Amino acid sequence: MTTQAWASYDAAAVRARVAVRELSGVGELQEAAAVLGRIWGVPDNPPMSAELLRAMGKAESYVAGAYDADRPDGAMVGVCVGFHSTPAARTMHSHIAGVTPAVAGRHAGFALKLHQRAWCLDRGIELMEWTYDPLVSRNAYFNLAKLGARVAEYLPDFYGAMTDGINRHDESDRILVHWSLATPEVDAACAGTRVRAVVPSGAAASWVHVPRDIEALRLADPEQARGWRTKVRDQLLVALQAGGRVAGFDKEQGYLVLPYEGDACQ
Repeated sequence: MTTQAWASYDAAAVRARVAVRELSGVGELQEAAAVLGRIWGVPDNPPMSAELLRAMGKAESYVAGAYDADRPDGAMVGVCVGFHSTPAARTMHSHIAGVTPAVAGRHAGFALKLHQRAWCLDRGIELMEWTYDPLVSRNAYFNLAKLGARVAEYLPDFYGAMTDGINRHDESDRILVHWSLATPEVDAACAGTRVRAVVPSGAAASWVHVPRDIEALRLADPEQARGWRTKVRDQLLVALQAGGRVAGFDKEQGYLVLPYEGDACQ
């Protein structure tokens, strides 16, 4: 499995024209902190400092950077950081991952996640989890359709008030996803097969729509953006608390929600 996982990473890296590797030196960790600061719009106060990245690397957590193979200077264009979760030997919590606009459209983020997956499988870690903003359509599609992760939990205002350039002035609702690294479905997704959101025959499914571009909407109409936050939170929370599950994400329709399967027997 690990050999196949590294092969999937290698193919993704070639397509994205990046090289991903672990970071350990002080200079490259300082560069990683600066890259994160630029991505999150807070260059003077990056979401993770070089000192913290250094400590996490020493604790054998995952700290990696993506480098642009198209540039002679091999500039760092992405960062991904994860740490061990419970149980420590089997689960990785991926805390932060991002790429710069310099590699937009090249699927560098996909290569980063596949490198992280292969790294985990090398160490016997078969489950990865992370959070993302449920209103960001491209992230929902990336996580659920492109990587084959699954929604585990809806977390209202998870981080509280945030001050970075991406999340400022909005509540920090998050979806927690689980990525089962060694399953055939995830293996196929990493090889390029998208996980489609398909309504099972005869199922009483529903769709939870999200705006196409919430970042632009926050700037153009903050009140409408806040309305979307409340609407999506209410719909997904009610469905999940009733035992339903999110069965996928479609770019046009949003989240595919299936009701609790036991309802059909009542």
